[in-house]
Amino acid sequence: MGCSYTKNNKSVLGMEAFRNAGIITDVIDDVPGKLLLASWGSKNLYPGDKMRPREITKEPSIRYDTETGGFYTLACVDPDFPSRAHPDPHESPVLHWLVVNIPGNEVQKGQVKAAYIGAGAPEGSGFHRYVFLLFKQTAGKMDFSTLKHIPNNIAEGRRRFNARDFAAKHSLVLIGGNFVEAEYDDSVPELHKQLGVGQFAK
Repeated sequence: MGCSYTKNNKSVLGMEAFRNAGIITDVIDDVPGKLLLASWGSKNLYPGDKMRPREITKEPSIRYDTETGGFYTLACVDPDFPSRAHPDPHESPVLHWLVVNIPGNEVQKGQVKAAYIGAGAPEGSGFHRYVFLLFKQTAGKMDFSTLKHIPNNIAEGRRRFNARDFAAKHSLVLIGGNFVEAEYDDSVPELHKQLGVGQFAK
């Protein structure tokens, strides 16, 4: 049985939001083929939904259809640091989550290379796009041992994560996606404190 949200056709029509939000060109080359199902509790994410950082501090539940024996990579990036109007090419995109060698759709059994961190938009920077990307590993299970594990209290290693380059290097094929927009709220300083930096400052 396929995975799907049960809410009219919003999940299908919403995929065009990737183009409308500028994610095509800024992050990826084309609209993902399928909606990556992401939810925080009872809140299902549709492309472009706006949420408060305090609502997405914990990693979402992820669902998607798989092929028998397939392995997948899941990533989440923010291309808008320090702001969408003025992204810094020395900082953006910022990697917020990376899980590789996911067997089927069992994300919890994948290898976490960058632990999940929530939205960290600096105060006054407007809305940031937090883009979830699902890739199929065309070579099956792979050796990612050269990638260091980044815990959720470390900012180092998260800057300048180019999803296109990463996919090309590891022969990954984009098959699904979703994204949420969030701006600063009073929970953001806690994330910066957790990471030991002031708004990812060097």
